[in-house]
Amino acid sequence: MNPEYTSDARAGAASVSELIAEFGQWLDSQRGLAPITVGNYRWNAAQFLADLPQPIQVSLGFLDAGTVTRFMVEYCRDRNTNSAKTMARSVRSFLRFAHATGRTSTQLWSAVPASASWHLASLPRSVPTVDVERILAVAAGWRSTPTSRRDYAILLLLARLGLRRGEVAALGLDDIDWRAGELTVVGKGERVERLPLPVEPGEAIAAWLVDGRPECRTRSVFTTLRPPGRPLSAGAIGHIVGSACRDAGLARIGAHRLRHTLASSMLRAGASLSEVGQVLRHRNPMSTAIYAKVDESALRPLAQPWPGTAPAAGDDDARNLVRPWPGARS
Repeated sequence: MNPEYTSDARAGAASVSELIAEFGQWLDSQRGLAPITVGNYRWNAAQFLADLPQPIQVSLGFLDAGTVTRFMVEYCRDRNTNSAKTMARSVRSFLRFAHATGRTSTQLWSAVPASASWHLASLPRSVPTVDVERILAVAAGWRSTPTSRRDYAILLLLARLGLRRGEVAALGLDDIDWRAGELTVVGKGERVERLPLPVEPGEAIAAWLVDGRPECRTRSVFTTLRPPGRPLSAGAIGHIVGSACRDAGLARIGAHRLRHTLASSMLRAGASLSEVGQVLRHRNPMSTAIYAKVDESALRPLAQPWPGTAPAAGDDDARNLVRPWPGARS
């Protein structure tokens, strides 16, 4: 290592943590991001800094566009589009922060390459309804401990109401109106919405609160048990879903796939896209449009016979639709 940086590098580890903390405060005060988003951006920015050569960690003034681009190319090599886009957003925000606070002299965020992405190009990754019911049945059968009561209530909120894992983690005791049978949820963009609380998840939450939740000062509905009384994080909610899949003998799935499964099940039961959007609390109808791809009832009348296939006997209309495949021998 260059002796010029030796003494500064020893302080670099501490200064990196301080830099990340200041970055989080900047995101909160200047951009007004939700705490969950701030936490994600901070975590990604810490990965970015950890990958940089030591002199750059000590002083971001040494950072250049080539270093930024090389990091993103290497990071995205074996990751999916969502992960790449999240890291790109985080690094761009960090570089804007670095420029705004005078740590860099150039606008390096333009060096972060954009990941290829096409709107509505993918399919919602739902899971078979029978698998969801199997997970819930196994969890329901093991409600003899505080942990199992808590986990069962969480799984029901994800599967029956389509809540996001961050929304479940953020639920407070004051968010439940037992008399009205309603739940107040703080969603994306800090939107506050009231949802009906069905009997099944309502009873599961009550069982956890009465016979599971430890006495503590926090107002969070779902807390840890060891040590007792700490609010669960969104990551912990994801681990609970993974453990439930393992207990049910199924491959691990993400918590968000339960939300996709609820939407797909509603469509199969005859619900409209607008109704699905209301349940999922989408602000933009385009967010719900992706589920049109799995609406089999609506898509079936649009299907055309495969060229060259024989129609059913007596189906004159179908016979008139069928044409030989271009270039095929008659």
